[in-house]
Amino acid sequence: MQHVIIGAGPAGVIAAETLRKNDASCSIKLIGDETEPPYSRMALPYYLINNIDEDGTYLRKAASHYADMNIEVIQDRVESVDTGAHTVTLSGGAAVNFDKLLIATGSHPIRPPIPGLDLPGVHSCWTLEDGRNIADKADTGADVVLMGAGFIGSIILEALAERGVNLTVIEMEDRMVPRMMDQTAGNLIKQWCISKGVNVLTSTRVESIEQDKAGRLTVKLDNGEQLGADVVISATGVRANTRFLEGSGIEADFGVLVNDRLQSSHPDVYAAGDVCQGKDFSTEEFSVQAIQPTAADHGRIAAMNMCGRDTRHQGSVNMNVLDTMGLVSTSYGLWMGVDGGESVELVDEERYRYISLQFQDDVLVGAQALGLTNHVGVLRGLIQTKLKLGKWKDHLLQDPTRIMEAYLGATQSIGHNAALL
Repeated sequence: MQHVIIGAGPAGVIAAETLRKNDASCSIKLIGDETEPPYSRMALPYYLINNIDEDGTYLRKAASHYADMNIEVIQDRVESVDTGAHTVTLSGGAAVNFDKLLIATGSHPIRPPIPGLDLPGVHSCWTLEDGRNIADKADTGADVVLMGAGFIGSIILEALAERGVNLTVIEMEDRMVPRMMDQTAGNLIKQWCISKGVNVLTSTRVESIEQDKAGRLTVKLDNGEQLGADVVISATGVRANTRFLEGSGIEADFGVLVNDRLQSSHPDVYAAGDVCQGKDFSTEEFSVQAIQPTAADHGRIAAMNMCGRDTRHQGSVNMNVLDTMGLVSTSYGLWMGVDGGESVELVDEERYRYISLQFQDDVLVGAQALGLTNHVGVLRGLIQTKLKLGKWKDHLLQDPTRIMEAYLGATQSIGHNAALL
């Protein structure tokens, strides 16, 4: 059996290892289009603050890891997929045959149509090469403008702040991390950052970027303000890497469309990670969840099915955990609530504390927490198990901090009822 995996991120690497553990004799080719060994993009902020060297970003530390597992790593770009011939074509024209193919090509940064975004001093923070370029210019005291305060932007924000730069963050939405936190929490994160010396401008857009002869950048905003910068970083979102699939017959929307076994419209082709439009646990709809835990889960499940071990994907829980300069925020499931559901929130703005719970009947379906790290794992567990809270929902509506008490009470009630049967 010849297995080919396109994409050498967490989904691809975990898939390759899972295939080898379940089939000692199959052929496994792992194709990545960067010159470095497979690495984690989520480790780049730690690289920027010198907590790790470049090799600290590598997904597997031993240089011989892939060779020891008889996994062939190919550093090249895939230009096209021919599902009829069961081949992928590399940039040099070589064809690689497959029996089963996994698409784990991840995503790429969105480049909004802003004049000057292609100037030399403007970078994404997506690859190790981006990390090198940013580290070269974002020294202590440097003026840095960060475009985007979403999940990725906020992770980069913390690393830049630790480097001691003069940082301004521009976010076009009305709050920070708008796809993770509501108005209250997003603006509390904003105020926290401002209190730590970071200039945060929300409801603001970059109109253009210019560069003078000395290499100094000028960022022009839609409010008329102009910001001088030594480096500009764009973190305005990502999009799945699917363009190379044009003409392949593999169906794609926001990502590669799959079933509950992560199998695409072609029976021998699977998808995993940021490029996969997989099942959402809470909604049972299919969407792209560009987070590393989902990528790891996808990689394992896709590989199990590729090697004939029927494994269903139950759906990924929408989960985000963010540490912004020491302020931890989390959101799980349907944190924005559901039609006809009930909700409760508790806020202490002075202490940067916030919790919001969302219910459908007596089941917790979504949650947000800011500055509260106790029992956040229990929140995820309540959502993922769809535990019926019974009377404990009313207790939580009165005091949403009684999470552990409600969990223990509801589970003990289930055990008691089972004993009566």
